[in-house]
Amino acid sequence: MERKQFLKSLGASAAFAIAFPCLHACSTDSEDEDGGNVPVPTGVDFTIDLSAPENAKLAEKGGFVLKNLVVVVQNLEGEYVAASQVCSHEGYEQVRFADVDGGIFYCDVHGSRFEQDGTPIYEKVEGVTSKPLKIFKTELNDNMLRVFE
Repeated sequence: MERKQFLKSLGASAAFAIAFPCLHACSTDSEDEDGGNVPVPTGVDFTIDLSAPENAKLAEKGGFVLKNLVVVVQNLEGEYVAASQVCSHEGYEQVRFADVDGGIFYCDVHGSRFEQDGTPIYEKVEGVTSKPLKIFKTELNDNMLRVFE
């Protein structure tokens, strides 16, 4: 049986029910290409257990974890720094930490780079933003790291 015949035998409502999830997924993908538009996290206040296996990357300088749309890193000086995972340029949640130039936050989508205090690093790169990256406070208490505003 050919696809056209199969769809006719199902009827319009069944065909729509089968096709709708695909159409919805396709429209979501195209929205992401036009811009992330994910809101920068607010009201941030959570803790990370540094002894937990899922946070093992924070035991090394330059290592980071992603939690609640926040990038939490042990910088190259051994201090904990936390920044929004959502880039201030177009709202993509692609901000990560790189151990280059003394340690920076960067977004792979358009090349925006930020100092550890959130200040944009201006280069001759298209897509670099002038808006700062949101930085959160950190507080270490034994093996528990609190990230908050």
